[in-house]
Amino acid sequence: MDKVILDAEAIRRALTRISHEIIERNKGVEGVVIVGIKTRGIYLANRIAEKIQQFENRSVPVGTLDITLYRDDLVKKTEEPKLKGSDIPVDITNKKVILIDDVLYTGRTARAALDALMDLGRPSVIQLAVLIDRGHRELPIRPDYVGKNVPTSQEELVAVQLTEIDGKDEVAIRHRT
Repeated sequence: MDKVILDAEAIRRALTRISHEIIERNKGVEGVVIVGIKTRGIYLANRIAEKIQQFENRSVPVGTLDITLYRDDLVKKTEEPKLKGSDIPVDITNKKVILIDDVLYTGRTARAALDALMDLGRPSVIQLAVLIDRGHRELPIRPDYVGKNVPTSQEELVAVQLTEIDGKDEVAIRHRT
């Protein structure tokens, strides 16, 4: 049985807060580029960019990052990685890049994203924003912006559903089956 930890309104509030924190920490949005990690990070990145546009009356470039080939657990996942492609509309060199992902768990996805970004340019700063930080880090990765900290056990899964893919906004904890 799923235990809902964030409903649509709670997700909206968390993204609003993260957007304000990004603006505050970076003293505005000059030189800021938002990059969503495929798949759900892309939709969260777009929502954050829309909120920043509302608050600052200024748009920020939004890109997508495919980390498939940078994963250190690729052999376990699939024999033939499927490349979805990265698309970042501006040069990230000397920019403040905000990486967006849905769930931070072991830190391996974030590490792979850092490697992928560094192959595309040399940002002045890379910050990490996640909707859910569930703990259990295997690498020394710490998010700069967190929607919600959710302590979990290894037997649990955090299921993020977003309207753009799943038809509804919700975050739930499920037990592995």
